[in-house]
Amino acid sequence: MYSFNKGLIVVVAAAFISTVAIAAQWPLKGIVFWRDNAEDHPEIQESIALEFSYFTPSSLVPGVNEDGTPIFDWAPLDALLKDIASRKHQAILRFRYEYPNEKVAEYPGVRGATGVPKYIKALPDYHETFSQNPGGDGPTYYADWSHPALEEFTLRFHEAFAERYDADPRLAFLEVGFGHWAEYHTHGTEVRPGRNFPSKAFQERLMRLLTEKMRLTPWLISIDAAQSKYSDFAKNKELASELNFGLFDDTFMYKTHDISQGEGWNEKCWLAFGEDRWRRAPCGGEVSYYEKKDQREFLAPKGVHGVTWEQAAAKYHMTFVIGNDSLSGKFATPERLMEAAANCGYRFRLVSARHDGKTIVAEVANDGVAPLYHEAYLTVDDADEGVVSSESLRLLMPGETRTFHIRFKGKPDLGTLRIVSPKLLPGATLPLQR
Repeated sequence: MYSFNKGLIVVVAAAFISTVAIAAQWPLKGIVFWRDNAEDHPEIQESIALEFSYFTPSSLVPGVNEDGTPIFDWAPLDALLKDIASRKHQAILRFRYEYPNEKVAEYPGVRGATGVPKYIKALPDYHETFSQNPGGDGPTYYADWSHPALEEFTLRFHEAFAERYDADPRLAFLEVGFGHWAEYHTHGTEVRPGRNFPSKAFQERLMRLLTEKMRLTPWLISIDAAQSKYSDFAKNKELASELNFGLFDDTFMYKTHDISQGEGWNEKCWLAFGEDRWRRAPCGGEVSYYEKKDQREFLAPKGVHGVTWEQAAAKYHMTFVIGNDSLSGKFATPERLMEAAANCGYRFRLVSARHDGKTIVAEVANDGVAPLYHEAYLTVDDADEGVVSSESLRLLMPGETRTFHIRFKGKPDLGTLRIVSPKLLPGATLPLQR
């Protein structure tokens, strides 16, 4: 066993397998599938590392205490994380209140019900609003953001979640947002901050809380938050620099995604947050569903709409993308999924290694298109428990090389150098190419 104690990190992980070549699985990056699709396709399970799932806060709050504070029951979420980990995958979670036309288990028979806990909906002065068919997506209820109980609960919920799961290796990334699908839009319904959408002041409170509490698990918000009618995170550069959010794009590789392709709405949203946001926080998303071929063909050798996956991943420094319907096409083979994962995110290569009798000195380069956003360290076989490099691979930039030092007495086998991390599942490893 290896234990890690790096500042805030206090996690115990199992021994890791040495990797000397490109691995079939690239943890913490790659093409992502929804939980049910990943479960139903065993042929691709070793080629992916991440699974996506929504969750409603209402499903984790069965009631309230006598003082009015919510009772949290994390059992349903633990069951989901356990199931995903059973396939040697990690989770990307997104909590949501609004989802057009979708049912919520706590409110059977109600299409488009919010994921707001029952105890809040039962308050006499809590009043949700409703749109019959916004954007053509179906009936949708909107949470009542004029009520302080909803704001207080949302803060308390995310704080409790962070305390419980921030260091959990079953969780890779968290996506945060509001509006339809928690994607920072309310198509077909006028946005009314402080009524059917959280106020900008409250959003700042929540994002500051997450910046403080989510220290080990990277979290992201939608690029649609660039619109000033929803938030000030793009306009207020000073505020954005203080917050640790990354960005996700829910219509990635759409036919007019880039400015060079036409409207370029998506690229403009990316640019609104600055060209270097990826240097501090991850970029992810979901391949477009505007046309069926978007999901089915984005992994094709020629790509889709004249852009290949490799070109798009490099341009936007993507770490992951949801390609759930790619299996409906002919290109998402196990081999192609491995290749696609290799060509996004980090890609570490051992440049050199030596030992002077007291310390192992190793140089590692990042040949990828983005840094790793999780803490990770070098170690070697036969090292004492907890002996890892004093430096982390986190935020080692593409094209850069970093020197690592491991205090080690004796004669180490430098061929067994490997990367370990408190945010990897037991038995997993980050590939280190030679």
